[in-house]
Amino acid sequence: MLIVATYVLALLPGGRSLPTVLLVLQTGTVWQALRVSHARPVVRLASAAVVALAVVAAVCALFAPGGALTGLTFLAAAGLYLVAPLAIVRDLGGRRRVDRETMLGALAAYLLIGMAFGFSYACVAALQPGPLFGDAGDPALPQALFFSFVTMTTTGYGDLVPATNPAQSIAVLEALIGQLFLVTAVAKVVENWRPRGWQRNREESRDADAGG
Repeated sequence: MLIVATYVLALLPGGRSLPTVLLVLQTGTVWQALRVSHARPVVRLASAAVVALAVVAAVCALFAPGGALTGLTFLAAAGLYLVAPLAIVRDLGGRRRVDRETMLGALAAYLLIGMAFGFSYACVAALQPGPLFGDAGDPALPQALFFSFVTMTTTGYGDLVPATNPAQSIAVLEALIGQLFLVTAVAKVVENWRPRGWQRNREESRDADAGG
């Protein structure tokens, strides 16, 4: 729900305070993800350091707006949203059975990765001198998120195309990570998926074999 709330907030029109508000919500989201996934203390300490730097950049951007400070705020947001999926996937990898929490964890990690790259594009757009998408100009945050998920799913509508690097390289990296996530994390979930009916039938067969 926190991830969905962050995404919806990012789609709303906002002024210079939007990155700061988003960062506050993202901090709560990442903290919850790390807590539920039982992340290691070193991961939590690293996340706390990123949060501290992000808060400083967000406050500075709020009172002294500028492209560099806004870009740093989005960079910190992307960093936070990349830390959480690592902890979630690590926790999912140690599970022997798939339940509702496992399914939601895999979905949350996938959404976090897509949003992390979306904030990365917003960061590049704020920091680089030229427009990110050439003639289409720099994207608003909703456009950056849209382009991110289109790239991660390798849909490729072609309406938004990065004009130069580093955005082009980031897009390639996102497409590769998106596909690797599907063939690893999702494959792990499918491999361990045991619906209740299958489990019950297997237990009945085992009992029948034991009785025979």
